[in-house]
Amino acid sequence: MAPQKKLQGLVAATITPMTQDGEINPAVIGQYVDYLINEHGVKSVFVNGTTGEGLSLSVQERKWLAEEWVTKGKNKLDHVIIHVGALSLPESKELAKHAAEIGADGIAVITPSFFKQVNKDGLVAFFRDVASEAPAIPFYYYHIPPLTGIKIRAEELLDGMKEQIPTFQGIKFSDTDLLDFGRCVKKSETGQFVVLYGVDEQLLSALVMGATGAVGSTYNYLGKANNLMLEAFASRDYYLAQKYQVYIQEFLSFVIAQGFGVAQTKAVMTLVSGIPMGPPRLPLSNASEDFIAKVKDKLESLKNCAYS
Repeated sequence: MAPQKKLQGLVAATITPMTQDGEINPAVIGQYVDYLINEHGVKSVFVNGTTGEGLSLSVQERKWLAEEWVTKGKNKLDHVIIHVGALSLPESKELAKHAAEIGADGIAVITPSFFKQVNKDGLVAFFRDVASEAPAIPFYYYHIPPLTGIKIRAEELLDGMKEQIPTFQGIKFSDTDLLDFGRCVKKSETGQFVVLYGVDEQLLSALVMGATGAVGSTYNYLGKANNLMLEAFASRDYYLAQKYQVYIQEFLSFVIAQGFGVAQTKAVMTLVSGIPMGPPRLPLSNASEDFIAKVKDKLESLKNCAYS
């Protein structure tokens, strides 16, 4: 595998734009790329993940979106990582092969989650088979037990991962278990892989623990504040870093109390960016007009203190 630029800093977990009748709308991806870069300084993306409703899309739709992000991000984005996880091993392998063929900068795979009675060896074998379809690009393990229900600790899964999967380059750790996260960071000290945190409201804590980057949905519209937090942390201005984290938490605490999910994320992104993200795909329901009105008021009230 040729040397790759390290995946670090903020990575936006991209939203899948849809029309009002529930069809994907890749026509706005070019505008989306420019918005992330110009408004938030975010130059890496994680496509077809949880925020992108990846498991609610058909294989063909996932391929179309991957192609659009790779094409529109060429010479603009540093990394386009395509999530290729699926319940079906053949489908996941097909998506991995396609991602490599179109020039993606890496693939990621979530733990298959219908059958819960799995063990470490079975999961690593699944990942190995998927990664083998894209042998020239990095492979990232996507750890999100709150959604998958698979409780095998990430630290345990990482043992022997590099030996079995030569392309293994990192983990997207989307869990609040900082003990497990810290043990993963410890294992990464050899420099063989990166550890990316995936719980946006706790990013500062993860930075203290040794996170090398972060993947999250809020970097679509709060990327600027998060990048300022990263800069403050890097310059050891911990008071300022804490100020930005508190600002981010203030907003997220508010929206979580309103009932926050993919539908609400799409509504916030549409409101902030002006790019129509459309509704989520059924069985998820659209965000309410009341939610959108409350978010708009909250953003206005926080705007003046955000960057002062």
